[in-house]
Amino acid sequence: MNGDNKQNTPWLCDKCKKELVQKKVKVRYLGGNFEVELTKCPECNMVFVSEELAMGKMLEVEKELEDK
Repeated sequence: MNGDNKQNTPWLCDKCKKELVQKKVKVRYLGGNFEVELTKCPECNMVFVSEELAMGKMLEVEKELEDK
């Protein structure tokens, strides 16, 4: 199997087996409300939060809110 093929494979919802799509999502995190573009299932609306986002940007926001 070619390693490049993994980049072209779409993410699928495990529950619905539908291809995930980019949509604006309202997120509540540590008492704050945010609207961000995330990947989610068009059928059940389950949102995929990548490890990169969870350990990167969200951790950064968490630290900023703790400093206040």
